[in-house]
Amino acid sequence: MRIAIASDHAGFDLKESVRPYVASLGHEVLDLGGQSATVPDDYPDFAEALGTAIRGSQAERGILICGSGVGASVAANKMPGIRAGVCHDTYSAHQGVEHDDMNVLVMGSRVIGVELARELVRHFLAARFSGEERHLRRLGKVRALEARFASHSE
Repeated sequence: MRIAIASDHAGFDLKESVRPYVASLGHEVLDLGGQSATVPDDYPDFAEALGTAIRGSQAERGILICGSGVGASVAANKMPGIRAGVCHDTYSAHQGVEHDDMNVLVMGSRVIGVELARELVRHFLAARFSGEERHLRRLGKVRALEARFASHSE
């Protein structure tokens, strides 16, 4: 699978630790930045780059990292077709894919360490959407909600 990975300055060091791990699992990695832990930048820019890569089929899934995971998740979820979840436990990392067809794993570098991040990534990338009727029905409702509000401006 081709995996896009991106972070702001707060998530840079964790991104740099996770990126080679993703490759070691046999995945191709598309690194979309950031470039430094010391030069402040803005998580919405990286959320957009990662979401655009997934929407444009340059990557099948994404890993997005900021300080808490919350801001990057909020930004990524503004993009149609992106289903980003902040996960700091392995159950959520695989269940989000299996039940909700989550395509972006978001982590907070100030919340978790490298070893847990690697476990989350492993569970996220190994998981597959179940395709069960109840999950398809719920995902259809999410898509309908997204479409309904996409036609309204704020």
